Amino acid sequence: MIIRFAGDSGDGMQLTGDRFTSETAAFGNDLSTLPNFPAEIRAPAGTLPGVSSFQLHFADHDILTPGDAPNVLVAMNPAALKANLADLPRGAEIIVNTDEFTKRALAKVGWSADPLADGSLEAYHLHKVPLTTLTLQALKDSGLARKDAERAKNMFALGLLSWMYHRPTHGTERFLRSKFAKKPDIAEANIAAFRAGWNFGETTEDFAVSYEIAPATLPPGTYRNISGNLALSYGLIAAAKRSGLPLFLGSYPITPASDILHELSRHKNFGVRTFQAEDEIAGIGAALGAAFGGALGVTTTSGPGVALKSETIGLAVSLELPLLVVDIQRGGPSTGLPTKTEQADLLQAMFGRNGEAPVPIVAPATPAECFTAALEAARIALTYRTPVFLLSDGYLANGSEPWKIPGVDELPDLTVEFTTEPNRPDGSFWPYLRDPQTLARPWAVPGTPGLEHRIGGIEKQDGTGNISYDPANHDFMVRTRQAKVDGIAVPDVVVDDPGGTARVLVLGWGSTYGPITAAVRRVRADGGEVAQAHLRNLNPFPANLGAVLAGYDKVIVPEMNLGQLALLLRAKYLVDAQSYNQVRGLPFKAAQLADVLWAAIGNLDEEGRR
Repeated sequence: MIIRFAGDSGDGMQLTGDRFTSETAAFGNDLSTLPNFPAEIRAPAGTLPGVSSFQLHFADHDILTPGDAPNVLVAMNPAALKANLADLPRGAEIIVNTDEFTKRALAKVGWSADPLADGSLEAYHLHKVPLTTLTLQALKDSGLARKDAERAKNMFALGLLSWMYHRPTHGTERFLRSKFAKKPDIAEANIAAFRAGWNFGETTEDFAVSYEIAPATLPPGTYRNISGNLALSYGLIAAAKRSGLPLFLGSYPITPASDILHELSRHKNFGVRTFQAEDEIAGIGAALGAAFGGALGVTTTSGPGVALKSETIGLAVSLELPLLVVDIQRGGPSTGLPTKTEQADLLQAMFGRNGEAPVPIVAPATPAECFTAALEAARIALTYRTPVFLLSDGYLANGSEPWKIPGVDELPDLTVEFTTEPNRPDGSFWPYLRDPQTLARPWAVPGTPGLEHRIGGIEKQDGTGNISYDPANHDFMVRTRQAKVDGIAVPDVVVDDPGGTARVLVLGWGSTYGPITAAVRRVRADGGEVAQAHLRNLNPFPANLGAVLAGYDKVIVPEMNLGQLALLLRAKYLVDAQSYNQVRGLPFKAAQLADVLWAAIGNLDEEGRR
């Protein structure tokens, strides 16, 4: 089942969706969510740019995406209906708040006639519900002013949908009492509206059918619902604990990365230190300083912040210190679309610094995988003494899914050993005397007796770290830093090709995993043969990637950019990787990608017949 709540950005649609999601997770369904809200802090009420929505896909089996098209749309006003109507399939259910369909509200979105009365919605199952009026009736004895009582209409809608889909209710009531603990009258009013919505569903004849989606069969374990940013935050804390290092976050607030700063600031008990800097440059500068001082240094941002941090990232490459740069990608360029998703920072992460400054790149595929991606990025940074990019995006950051909580013994050992003794026969210390396996330099905490050393951005002499302008030394150091990144041990890319006879390979990275996998399932269910692989390590690429690409007649690379990974693959492996791109601020739809894969299969068949 796919449900979308839509209304003004002040109608509480994100809260409504979050609560429905939490109860669905507690019930045991598999789920995937897509919050979608305006970039403006408060867009004009009742306008199309001000529409906020929350989509939830839940099922009794494994699912991968928030769904292509809603089965149910809850529209709190005409703008919400108009903005989302094109996404609805024939036969979908529409629940509208009729109280908001006034002439003035209709005119704001360009409707001269009321769509609820002119027959234009005959293709759908329309439920006309005066949500505002019913909410006010339910709260007439609450003592609240009309304006305050009206705000509870989202809870009425949540109660109605909870009845329709047999969602648990106790968790939402506990949540409301906790959220409004200092305003018990508001808490009880919201609970009353929530219960009134449930009772309305049970007593009205307009909703003759309710639905029950059974719990999904998941591998045994303890699960919780988790968003990408929350999973990433927990992954950073776990990495710090497994390495034995304090975690330091130097950050400047930016959408959609700010939630990581908010979450980590709550965990001082785990040795987490958070610093909200005055700007992006100060944030990464502090994080790099913390790394020099022996901490796990992290900075979080989005694309515009990466641009500002680029000089300090280059400094981290030169200093060869571990640093995690977390980029929660959003639509660009410039300020772009702050609340919309995109994966167009890959080339910026790969090349966006002056000089030869290679940086490893890790990209999670799902919200839950943001946890393990943080551990993987920390492993690379600590083992190889290098800054590492972690590329998430707005879809992963705000979306959520069930996450099986791992045991501590399942987490990698990231223990770090600092250099505490001189490393030269004469009793001196060379800060750039490298480990022959990893090419990592020693990490000496400032203040360690006998290990005083100079660092800085100017090129260093191999071994001693002294300032050097020697041409041969510079060539050697540039090649050594590149060789260190090239030599990072990353897992081979795994190919899903059940029959072993597919001629088309679809290759993705990052958050395209869900839509691609759902599309592959559709094609295979209809008898098509297609192989799938997904990259989580983007620099360096897995060692077997070239051989994998060479094994297929056609390689399709869907990306939410204009072909950045495809460009890298074509350059490195001389393979004719075919891009399929969109930059709409929204994830791909599975049906859309399935059509692309069928076209690729059909073209190969046609070429074979010729």
